[in-house]
Amino acid sequence: MYHILVVDDESRIRSIIKKYAEFEGHEVTEAGDGMEAVRLCRNETFDLIIMDIMMPELDGFSACREIRKITQTPIIMLSARGEEYDKINGFEVGIDDYVVKPFSPKELMLRVDAVMKRVNRATQAPVREPNHVIEMDGGGLKADVTARIVYVNGERVDMSPKEYDLFFYMLANRNIALSREKLISEVWGYDFYGDARTLDTHIKLLRKSLGPYAGYIVTLRGVGYRFEGI
Repeated sequence: MYHILVVDDESRIRSIIKKYAEFEGHEVTEAGDGMEAVRLCRNETFDLIIMDIMMPELDGFSACREIRKITQTPIIMLSARGEEYDKINGFEVGIDDYVVKPFSPKELMLRVDAVMKRVNRATQAPVREPNHVIEMDGGGLKADVTARIVYVNGERVDMSPKEYDLFFYMLANRNIALSREKLISEVWGYDFYGDARTLDTHIKLLRKSLGPYAGYIVTLRGVGYRFEGI
């Protein structure tokens, strides 16, 4: 199955995750802090990382930043805090999912499967399409659909993979009311085990990335969102 790196300063938490992961057929390597996790990622290859935030030596956020310099291995972050700030910070540094402690080990394993399914779908060879560029506001907002590159006032915007997925899906369906359920199922997949707040968090991140053009994303109260544009 998968080789999982479990990073947590609490040995009890590592032991519980390892027990359930190995029961599912996965191989598990343990790390007691962020520094050890970064070192392991420099020397070994993992399919997925499960990492706590509050750890000695190097916290989860800092460890994620260092790991992202080495690899794009999917990361599920664990935290005893469920504040939106922590979730936004996590997604900004490149995590793939966020689980609040205390958590159900069975649900965590379902999230592992869901994340890996999304990653495997994304890495399948894409069908080559003709180059397609969309420009708005006289070119102020420019999206190269084929290359998945976005420019704001001539500057290339650096988004997380999920921000790109969300932006290009909304762009392809611009001027159409998109329910929250539709966006989650199309962008995250029907097997997504997170909650709808993950969508709202990514909408905030996307609006931040679009800067002066954030207004193109319109909130439809009680429904979802719509991307307005030509």
